[in-house]
Amino acid sequence: MARLRVILLNAALGPLDYRAPQGVTVAPGQIVIAPLGPRPLMGVVWDEGSFPDVPEVGDNRLRPILDIVDVPPIPAPLRRLIEWTADYYMAPIAAVLRMALASVSALEGERTVIEYRATGVLPERMTPQRAQAIERIGDRQGLVRELATIAEVSDAVVRGLVKQGALAAIEVSTDTPFPEPDPDFATVDLTPEQESAAGALVSAVAARAFKPILLDGVTGSGKTETYFEAVAQALRMDRQVLVLLPEIALTEPFLARFSARFGCVPVAWHSGLRQTERRRAWRAISTGEAKVVVGARSALFLPYARLGLIVVDEAHETSFKQEDGVRYHARDVAVMRAMFEDIPALLASATPAIETRHQVEIGRYEEIRLPARFGGAELPEIIGVDLTHDPPDRGRWIAPPLMTALRETLDKGEQSLLFLNRRGYAPLTLCRHCGHRFQCPNCTAWMVEHRLSRRLACHHCGHSVPTPDICPACEADDALVACGPGVERIADEVKALLPDARTAIVTSDTLWSPARAAEFVEAMNAGAIDIIVGTQLITKGYHFPELTTVGVIDADLGLDGGDLRAGERTFQQIMQVAGRAGRGEKPGRVYIQTRLPQAPVIQSLLRGDTEGFYRAETDARKSAHAPPFGRFAAIIISDTDGAEAKATADRIGARQPRMEGLRIYGPAAAPLAMLRGRHRHRLLVHAPRTLDVQAVIRKWLAGIDWKASTRVTVDIDPYSFV
Repeated sequence: MARLRVILLNAALGPLDYRAPQGVTVAPGQIVIAPLGPRPLMGVVWDEGSFPDVPEVGDNRLRPILDIVDVPPIPAPLRRLIEWTADYYMAPIAAVLRMALASVSALEGERTVIEYRATGVLPERMTPQRAQAIERIGDRQGLVRELATIAEVSDAVVRGLVKQGALAAIEVSTDTPFPEPDPDFATVDLTPEQESAAGALVSAVAARAFKPILLDGVTGSGKTETYFEAVAQALRMDRQVLVLLPEIALTEPFLARFSARFGCVPVAWHSGLRQTERRRAWRAISTGEAKVVVGARSALFLPYARLGLIVVDEAHETSFKQEDGVRYHARDVAVMRAMFEDIPALLASATPAIETRHQVEIGRYEEIRLPARFGGAELPEIIGVDLTHDPPDRGRWIAPPLMTALRETLDKGEQSLLFLNRRGYAPLTLCRHCGHRFQCPNCTAWMVEHRLSRRLACHHCGHSVPTPDICPACEADDALVACGPGVERIADEVKALLPDARTAIVTSDTLWSPARAAEFVEAMNAGAIDIIVGTQLITKGYHFPELTTVGVIDADLGLDGGDLRAGERTFQQIMQVAGRAGRGEKPGRVYIQTRLPQAPVIQSLLRGDTEGFYRAETDARKSAHAPPFGRFAAIIISDTDGAEAKATADRIGARQPRMEGLRIYGPAAAPLAMLRGRHRHRLLVHAPRTLDVQAVIRKWLAGIDWKASTRVTVDIDPYSFV
């Protein structure tokens, strides 16, 4: 009898032993259905001898698995990655495994769906909406909902056309093969620096060996076109490529650039996909049919059959750190997956994280640099605006020098960008009579006014209410005051001062899907937008040759809060947004508005002294034994009962270990003391690099009990301290 060690998709359970049915061979990695009490659950057979601490039971007590799912097994390198991720980030292995099996429908048999396309027959009764639908649908084929969206009509209109015979039903497989990218579809003229960098990347792919590489190039240096040559090499070797992007909104512009180079779009993987699209992509990835996959961080755990290269684009971005569930950092896990797959991992960035630069300095990562912009474009001129000496007019936020530059840019027919990393109209709304402030009922956070949607919203839990006409506390009419600016307020100011300018607000509220991002890019390239007002979403990856002026409304905003990485994050964001200016033939200029012109990060930005900033920031981290020279781990305790959360935090704090070099701060109420209705307390563990902090925390927490309603979460290498 064959004993099978199985990981079920239940985070509350560890590995369990089953047996293979008589005469059936089951290999490690195979996806199976196994009984748990009366319920069948999905799981994966793990390697023999894995998890040796699992208590064994007699063979006669083992239950047989019920079925083997007819899909390729989870490859051994991915199983090693799942083990490492669960161990390093102190997460249940089933929770990590679930990310690899992210499409349950993909594990079922072949499916078909009914799509519709035009027959050429006109309906007996032609209405304006039916005429519009027939015209806009044209030769397209799709589901009822898709065709209705294309035609901008209701589903009922499309169903009416089906009944009239104007649209015919066609049964199609949901597993239609993806088109294959052609590595020789198009060639690009690379600069000598790009040629040299591309040659090194191509050699790394051809070597089929683990090598972490930092591609460090200034904004506009052509990093994407350069690493496309490495992608082409992997395709010639019949290997798969994974490209990770930090934001879903970047996917569509990337697809267009990829299609121009390789003749078709890559396979996309992100939260915006329909279930049928996820199923098709997962199955194609697991068989090796999907040659290039571009996606968000979750794409990292998919079961690639023949992975040959991993690219992490905009690798400095903090959105690669997942802040709930399994709290992993996709940049670091990507390097580990490359190690288990024995392939190169490429981290591309114009402003690499200090942790990444440190890996280069100690020789673990190779660095390839692109120091100049592509096509002879010059880096933009950086101009400081001291708001203490040159303030905006009362009730305004754009200082006179920046407003003058916006007018000049508009008069020349060029485009501008105003950057403020605050969504909505105003971060705080209060009553001028009684002082009432609108606070989220579920979180320790102010409600943000969104004037375009006429709602007050919490950006932490998503709770929203219509903006009231009167104060709910004193019932005063016309007494609510917006305090501080958000991007909507800046856009209103632009419209008031430059009424002829065509503006666009670019945030996650307005570009919530790749399709919306594509519409925005098309409008920019067509010259239909004069001034963008945007958040950090606009700082990444976009290339607009006519955008020549950038204004940073509040360069000091990110320096508040005492975050370990506040200075680095501010420097990265402003350097990235500055890099949107002057990417074509026309020179660019960047205005940085600040009330702290002598702050080290602002001085480095104004001088363009990247190396000086990183040197000073790295020295400060080293003296504080902060990452990458030390280690942090957070322990977050939460409960719907505030007293219970505090009591559990106090018990954990009282049992904290004592050892040389280990410092533990707290417990204390978290800065965000309530989140989604749960009261929160935190402890921060500060340890030397040599200490196995995970082992210390496991032993520490193992002897402490807490109620089922209490959650105790460990965040290894935290990026959020709230």
